Amino acid sequence: MFTKPEEIDIAPLIDHALLEPAATQEAVAQVCYEAERFGFAAVCVYPAHVRQAAELLHNKAPKVCTVIGFPTGATTSAVKLFEAQEAVENGAVELDVVINLGWVKQGETRKLHREVAEICESTGQTVKVILEMSLLTDAEQRIAVEACLDAGAAFLKTHTGWMGGASIADVQRLKQLGGDSIGIKASGGIRNWQQAVELVLAGATRLGTSRGPEIIRDRGILEE
Repeated sequence: MFTKPEEIDIAPLIDHALLEPAATQEAVAQVCYEAERFGFAAVCVYPAHVRQAAELLHNKAPKVCTVIGFPTGATTSAVKLFEAQEAVENGAVELDVVINLGWVKQGETRKLHREVAEICESTGQTVKVILEMSLLTDAEQRIAVEACLDAGAAFLKTHTGWMGGASIADVQRLKQLGGDSIGIKASGGIRNWQQAVELVLAGATRLGTSRGPEIIRDRGILEE
């Protein structure tokens, strides 16, 4: 485990996100280029852009990630499952799935578990569940984490970025609930190197951000 900021190589922890509704093919190509250049873990794009990203990153280190049920999580389980399966067919190997927050608040853990488990089992890929921490109470966070852990999720993700941003407290809370058995992705409002480092020291193992290049340059790692 990292203990000092200078020990942390941020780039391999970054999921370089392009989740702008009006993103173009040129913008997708740019984030794929940046992901390879800076050595990021993955690019995260909408399902409509997965095939292009997969073609551009074929045989290259960055993985292709996409979002499912984004940004509200309120689509049906059947729609989420189809969206996930199609994304994998198009080349995605990581899926950031927004959970149904209404189910969590109603205590419908069986539905939540079944939805996440079906996606995990059907696709066989890395599933990161998005919890939207700022909208859940402590008790609801615990319920959601337990269901998603049991369903086979590989990561707990703090936010979509649409309803609040990642905090050190969020990451520490997920670390407390999930332990060492699951990855933690901090996402939402990560804008500079110091903030990124603090989240990693708190327990984050991935960072979702659209500002990856700026964060790396902020550290002064690359020469301009």
